[in-house]
Amino acid sequence: MPAPALPLLDRCHHPLVRDLAWLLQAPDLLAMPWPGRPDRHTLGLAEDARLASWLDDLEADPSSLETCVGDALVGRMGLYHERLWQFLLAHAPGTELLAHNLRIHRGKQTLGELDLLYRRRGDSTPIHLEVAIKFYLGLTEGPGADDDQARWIGPGGADSLAGKREHLHWHQLRLSELPETREALCERLGIDATGAGRPLNVSRQLAIPGVLFAPWRRPLPAPREAQPDHLRGTWLHWREWRRYRHGLAAGSRGTRLAKPHWLALPRHEQLLTLTELDAWLSEHFRTPASPVQLALWQPGIGWQRLFVVADDWPRQIPLPPMARRHE
Repeated sequence: MPAPALPLLDRCHHPLVRDLAWLLQAPDLLAMPWPGRPDRHTLGLAEDARLASWLDDLEADPSSLETCVGDALVGRMGLYHERLWQFLLAHAPGTELLAHNLRIHRGKQTLGELDLLYRRRGDSTPIHLEVAIKFYLGLTEGPGADDDQARWIGPGGADSLAGKREHLHWHQLRLSELPETREALCERLGIDATGAGRPLNVSRQLAIPGVLFAPWRRPLPAPREAQPDHLRGTWLHWREWRRYRHGLAAGSRGTRLAKPHWLALPRHEQLLTLTELDAWLSEHFRTPASPVQLALWQPGIGWQRLFVVADDWPRQIPLPPMARRHE
C-alpha cells in the first residue's frame, strides 16, 4: 500500500524528524542574487510518497540523525540547522556530502569556512552551499526606510537581517572564488590543482529559511528582497499580552517553543490551555526576561507564531552595515 499523502508534519513525531520535515518545506526569507537551496528534486525526494517513506524510515530508526545532530541540541540554533543540512545532503538519495565546515587558510590566517560542499549523484560538479536560519522582529521605528532590512533584528538584539544578508553576500558566498579555496577543494576532492586539465568549476547556493515577525497592530512592510511566501509571525510586548490573549478564539491553545526546536510547529498534544500558558508567561516575565517564541493554535483559524518580549525591548539595536553596492 502506498504511503499516505502529506502533510508531512502530521506523520512525524520525533522532534528531529519533524524539524527535518519542516526544513524540506520552509521557504527562504530572501530572494538574493544567488541560486536557492537544493530542492526536493535535487535531493531525490520529489515524489510525495517517496519523501513520506523516507521520513517514516527515520521515524522507525532515528539513530543516524541523532548521531549527526549530536551536541548541537545544546548549542547555537545555527549549528543545529547546519547539522540537519549535513544529514540531509549525506543521506538523501540524490546527493552526496563532500565536506562541511571546511576551513580556508592563507598561511596561518583563517579566511573563513565553507558551510557545506556537496554534489548531485551522477554529477561531478561540487556545489558550495551556505546555510542560515533566522528569526527576526520588525521595528516600526529604526534605521532606514520602512522596508530597510536593518529594521528587522534578532530577538536578542545582537544582529539584523541587513547585517546577515551582507555577510552572506559579500563574504561567505564569495569564499569559493579565492585561490586558497580552490586549492583546498582540489585537495579534498583529489584533483590535481596544478595540472593542465579543465579548471575546477564550483556552483554556489544559499539556504536562508526562518520567520519574520511583524509588530502587533502596527503596520510594517516586508523588508527589501523578502520572498513573497516567507513565513510570518507577530511580536508584542508583555504588557500587550492580556489584550492579545482576550482576542483569541475560544478553545485556543499554545506552548512555548524551546531552542533549538524553533523550526517545526508542535503536535497538538503538546499544547497547553491559555490558562496554563498565562501562568508560565507571568512567571517568566516576573523578572527581566528573554523574549519567548510561542506557537498558538485557534479553532477555525489555525497556527500562529508569536514572540512575546519584555516591555523594555529592544535593549539594543544593531548598527546597519556599511553601505555597499548591491548586485
